[in-house]
Amino acid sequence: MSAIATDYPWTSQPLIAVAPMRLICLSKLASEVSNAGGLGFIGIGSDASTLEAELTQAKSQLTVKSSNDTLPIGVGFLLWAGEPLLQASLPLLANFRPAAVWLFAPSQPDQLAHWTTEIRKATGGKSKIWIQIGTVAAAVGVVSSCQPDVLVVQGSDAGGHGLEECAGLISLLPEVDDAVTSLCQSKSVPKPTLIAAGGLSDGRGVAASTLLGASGAVLGTRYLACPEANLTKGYQNAVLAASDGGVNTARGKLYDRLRGTKDWPAEYGGRGILNKTWHDHKAGLSEEENQRLYDEAMQRGDEGWGDGGRLTTYAGAGVGLVKRVQPASEITREVREEARKALKMERL
Repeated sequence: MSAIATDYPWTSQPLIAVAPMRLICLSKLASEVSNAGGLGFIGIGSDASTLEAELTQAKSQLTVKSSNDTLPIGVGFLLWAGEPLLQASLPLLANFRPAAVWLFAPSQPDQLAHWTTEIRKATGGKSKIWIQIGTVAAAVGVVSSCQPDVLVVQGSDAGGHGLEECAGLISLLPEVDDAVTSLCQSKSVPKPTLIAAGGLSDGRGVAASTLLGASGAVLGTRYLACPEANLTKGYQNAVLAASDGGVNTARGKLYDRLRGTKDWPAEYGGRGILNKTWHDHKAGLSEEENQRLYDEAMQRGDEGWGDGGRLTTYAGAGVGLVKRVQPASEITREVREEARKALKMERL
């Protein structure tokens, strides 16, 4: 039996997970994904003030059961928020024991190992550690220092925040697989499960990732088009209207600066759908004027988003495959069945 099936016995294979999108993926969305046989992650991000409420709500919303006295859901943290975030979260992780804890974007080299040790201690090792990486070097370093249960391998097509310099998933994932396999054999340590992320929006992408070495996949952009996502209608409509994501999305720091999100480490940028903010910037509009227009757009409600709008719409390069609003449970099952069909898997 695979580690995924053992650690998350309510899930079906290949594993479909929803990314811990900060402020967007909260208990309702995460719970619906887990209830549908996937793994939902609550996007706590950099602020633990809502963690207890979100986990309490999830506990009442979940209909599936885990093993080892864990809650069948995950929680995602942004490590650049530092030690206060960790210390505020540890008692709650010890109490609720989510099945998975996702760690991403450290600002200091030793943070990942420190967080991993402290979370394992607090939860008695029951909460499995997921660590997101975007390079082969990072994968080797993380496995050496942390021995995570899962490596989330994120390629450059991912929406939201990721490394500004990294490879696409189709080349990154097999190289990470080879490097990690070799390392684990040489050190005689368990190999972490690999989960693919970055630009995946349907079952075909999940199936391809499985053939490249992953045991499942994380989707973010696809779940922006579900009623459980905590976002405005204008944002959602902009996602549905977008196409040709390779040229109509881009990664950078412009949207972060204008929306006041300035805490990310220097190597990260946000991928979003291009609109007037981006095009005017490229045409030479001063940042001061762009900021003024952005602030005005914030007062326009749903009209502030879209091709003719200016507001930040984080989404991945696979956004053109997102065609309609569907319940999160339906997305989870549909993507999984598409992948199984593509792989000609028998029902597990």
